[in-house]
Amino acid sequence: MNATKLRRTLKSGGHVFGCMLSQMASTRFEQVLAGSTLDYAIIDSEHGSRDRTEIQSLCAMLRHADITPVVRVPIPKAEYVAMALDAGTAGVLVPYCETVEEVQAVVATVKWHPLKGEYLRRAVEDNVLPSPETKKYLQGRRKESFVIIGIESEPAYKNLDAILDVGGIDGVFIGPNDMSTSLGVPDDYSNKKYLKVIADIIKRCEARKIPVMVHQQTIETSSKAIDLGARFILHSTDGRMLQRIIQQEMNALRKAAGAGVKATKDTAGTV
Repeated sequence: MNATKLRRTLKSGGHVFGCMLSQMASTRFEQVLAGSTLDYAIIDSEHGSRDRTEIQSLCAMLRHADITPVVRVPIPKAEYVAMALDAGTAGVLVPYCETVEEVQAVVATVKWHPLKGEYLRRAVEDNVLPSPETKKYLQGRRKESFVIIGIESEPAYKNLDAILDVGGIDGVFIGPNDMSTSLGVPDDYSNKKYLKVIADIIKRCEARKIPVMVHQQTIETSSKAIDLGARFILHSTDGRMLQRIIQQEMNALRKAAGAGVKATKDTAGTV
């Protein structure tokens, strides 16, 4: 699914489905991804050690496979957002935002890049562009670009309305590990306190027609996020899913051969 169709699907109230690419580096995975039914994939450069060349190659590979590329940048800074856009991404996921100022800067960069410095400040604070021609040009250049803001802590949750008031936000991302840890219930995704916060974020964002993604790792927890109203479905990572399918199929063959099933262990890590 290309970025235009993805955004149209979300704006019409539909669901889109994707995963996080935390391990994949080779573009030879294109054939696998092309048959995966993914609508989008997030290239992780927050927890993954990816350089700009690798991100550019993966963005091109995803586009060729008809999957919308999204880059998760390392920190909420406009400079990293600009680099992701220059690498060819359609969407930018900005992690762990807590202040209005952070959100203003990254949203403005997605909407008006390559404006910088004083001109970008004017666009953010006063909605003033150098000329009507410049505004029309940049709107055309950035027509497929979209930005997802990470609400991943209790301070961000408490500041949610002010953050959403910035405008121009195309999606909200919840990192369950960060959010649950901030709430004092680390990785307890069945905890009532955690679920109440997730449900409230989704409700308040949907009231503004902003879709929410909750990056859960299992079918059970991802399904729960859907039940709570998440439409920007972000399920697991490439590494975790590959690990699970290898475990399942090899153990099925061990069982068929009477060799005994080996205990499984999740070693793919938390992102």
